[in-house]
Amino acid sequence: SCDASQLCNCSSMGLDFIPMGLTAKIRVLNLSHNRIKRIQSQDLQQAVNLRALLLQSNQISSIDEDSFQSLAKLELLDLSNNSLAHLSPVWFGQLFSLQHLRLQGNSYRELGQSSPFSSLRNLSSLHLGNPQFSVIRQGNFEGIDLLQQLWIDGSNLSQYEQGSLKSIKKIDHMILNITSINIFSEIVRDLLHSVTWLEVRRMAFSIVAEVHLLRVMSSSFAKKISFRQTLLTDATVPEIASILEDMPKLVELELVDCRLLGTGQWKMQFQAKQSQTLRVLTIEKLSIEKFYLFTDLQSVEGLLSLFTRITVQNTKVFLVPCRISQHLRSLEYLDLSANLLGDLSLKHSACQGGWPSLQTLNLSQNSLSDLEITSKSLSHLGNLIVLDISQNNFGEIPGACEWPKNLKYLNLSSTQIPELTNCIPRTLEVLDVSANNLKEFGLQLPFLKELYLTRNQLKTLPGAAPIPNVVALSVRRNKLNSFSKEEFESFKRMELLDASDNNFICSCEFLSFIHHEAGIARVLVGWPDKYVCDSPLAVRGAQVGAVHLSLMECHRSLVVSLICVLVFLVLLLLVAVGYKYHVVWYLRMTWAWLQAKRKPKRAPPKDVCYDAFVSYSENDSEWVENTMVQELEQACPPFRLCLHKRDFVPGKWIVDNIIDSIEKSRKTLFVLSEHFVRSEWCKYELDFSHFRLFDENND
Repeated sequence: SCDASQLCNCSSMGLDFIPMGLTAKIRVLNLSHNRIKRIQSQDLQQAVNLRALLLQSNQISSIDEDSFQSLAKLELLDLSNNSLAHLSPVWFGQLFSLQHLRLQGNSYRELGQSSPFSSLRNLSSLHLGNPQFSVIRQGNFEGIDLLQQLWIDGSNLSQYEQGSLKSIKKIDHMILNITSINIFSEIVRDLLHSVTWLEVRRMAFSIVAEVHLLRVMSSSFAKKISFRQTLLTDATVPEIASILEDMPKLVELELVDCRLLGTGQWKMQFQAKQSQTLRVLTIEKLSIEKFYLFTDLQSVEGLLSLFTRITVQNTKVFLVPCRISQHLRSLEYLDLSANLLGDLSLKHSACQGGWPSLQTLNLSQNSLSDLEITSKSLSHLGNLIVLDISQNNFGEIPGACEWPKNLKYLNLSSTQIPELTNCIPRTLEVLDVSANNLKEFGLQLPFLKELYLTRNQLKTLPGAAPIPNVVALSVRRNKLNSFSKEEFESFKRMELLDASDNNFICSCEFLSFIHHEAGIARVLVGWPDKYVCDSPLAVRGAQVGAVHLSLMECHRSLVVSLICVLVFLVLLLLVAVGYKYHVVWYLRMTWAWLQAKRKPKRAPPKDVCYDAFVSYSENDSEWVENTMVQELEQACPPFRLCLHKRDFVPGKWIVDNIIDSIEKSRKTLFVLSEHFVRSEWCKYELDFSHFRLFDENND
C-alpha cells in the first residue's frame, strides 16, 4: 500500500488492528475508516520517521501510554471520530515535532485536571470537542503559547473556568461551535487581546437580553469576525452591529450560510459614530424567508461610507437602493454574483452618484438579458476597470454600446452570445468570451493582451492584425484543424497559446514553425491535450524531427470517420439481407420452436379449455364462421371452438398464440382449401400440429 514517497494508504481496508511490519522508511500512514479498537505499545515502535499518522473514523477506545513514544518526528496526528473516553498527557509526551492535532468527535467529557498538551511546544492547530464535551478547566491549555488555529466543538459545553484560555498568547484563527451565549462570552473575555480572527458557528442570536452578554466583544482586538450557520433577528441585528462598531481593530465582517428572521425593520437606530476600521463585508448564502419584503436599509446608511470591499453572494438580492449605492463612496470591490438582479433593477442600483470609487464589479449568475442596458447603466463608473457579467443570458448583442471609459477586463463567458459586434469596448486588455456559440472572431481591439475563446465553434484562429498586442490566447475545445503561416505573421508578442482539445490534423512541421518562426515561448496543441511543446520544441520528450507519428495519430478524425462509415454500411447490408430473406422472422420462429420443445409433454387437463382449434384461411372465413362454427357450437352437446379472431390474446405474438391455442385444445380442425395451401400461417399451424403428433405422441 506504499508509493515511492513512502505514503502508505491503508484506509477503508476493514483492519481490526494496526498492521505489523511497519518500518522506518514510512513517512505517511493512513489507517482511517477501519475497525481498529486499540493502539498498543509495539504497533508503531519502528516507524521512527513518520511525519503524518491518520487514524480518524475507527473505533479506538484504548491507547497504551507509550504507543507514540518513538514518533519524535511526527507532525500531524488525527484521532478524530473515535471512542476515546479520556485524554492522557503521556500519549503526547514525546511528540516534540507535532504541529497539527485533531481530537474532535470522540466521547471524552473533559480534558482532565491538567493540560494534555504541555509538551507540544510546536503545536500550531488544535481541533477538539464532541457532543459530550462539557467542561474546560484552568490549566487545560498550559504549555501552548501560539496557535494558528484553535477549533472547539462544544455544543453542550456547560462549564468554563475563567482564565482557561488566557495562557495562549496568540491565536490567529479561533473557531467556536458553542450554543450557550453565557459560555461564549466567558471564553471571549479570555481572548480579548489574543485572537486575530474569531469565527462563531451554529449560535442563535434571537434574544436581545442574551446578546447584551456579548458587549464584552467590543473590547476585543480581533481584526475579523465570522458568523457561520447562525440565527439573527430584526431585534438582535442592531445590538450586534453596535457591539461590532466599538471593536477598535475590526477590519472584516463575514456572514456565511446564516439565517435572518425579519425584513430589516430594525427599530433601534445605530450609534451616530461609525467604525473607523471596518472595511470588508462578506455575506454568502444569507437566508431571508421574506426577502421580497426587505426594507431599503436606510438605518445602516451611515455605516457604509468607509467600506472598500463588499461581497453579497447567493442571497436573492434583486435591488440595491440608490441611496445605499450613493453612500458607498469608498467602495472599490463589489461582488453581487448569484443573485436576482435584472436589467432595470441594475439601472436603479447603479444610479448616478452611486459607487463612485468602484474598480471591480462582479455581476455573474444574475438575470441580466440586455447588454446594451447593462453597459449603459454602468457607463458613468469612471474608475471601473474589471467587470464580470458572465453566466447571464444576453443572446444577440447590439452593434454599439456605451461602457465605462477605463474598462480593461470584461468577462462575457457563458452568456449565449452567437456573434461579437462593435458593442465590445476597444479599451479592453483582457476579454473572456468562452463557452458561447461564436464561429469567428474579428474585432479590432488594439490594446488587448489576453483573449479567452475556449469552448466555442471556431474553425480558424483569430486574425493577428486586429489584436497585435495579444500575449496569451486560449482557443481550447473549438473546431480548429490547422494553422497557417499567415495567421502568425503578426503575433510577435505572443507568449502562450493554448489550442488543445481541437481537431488538428497533426504536423510536426507546423508546430516547429509556431515555435521558431512566430517566437511563441509556450504552445499547447494537444490531440487532445496529448503533447505539450516547450523550448526546445518537443513531443513527449522527443525532438520534433525524430518523431514519426502513426496514421491514426495524424489523421484520427479521418480514420474514425471511415471506420464509422464502414460499420454503418455493413450494418445496412445485414439489415437489407435480413429483410429480404425474413431472417428476423426465422429467428423468432426458431425461438418459438425451442420454447415449445421445453414445454411439458401434455397440458394438464384443467388447462384444456377448447374441444378444437380451428385452422383456416382468412379467405374462407365467411363459410367457417357462418356455417361450420354455427353448426358445431349449436350442436347437442355443443362443441367449444377456438378461433383466432375471437380467442387469441391481444398484443401477444401470433406464434405464441398459435402454440398456446393448440395445446389448450383437444383436437385441431383444418379447413382444407386452395387458400389454406397458399397461406403461410396455415402452413405453420399444420406444422405445429405435426410436432404435437410425432414429438408428444398426442393425436
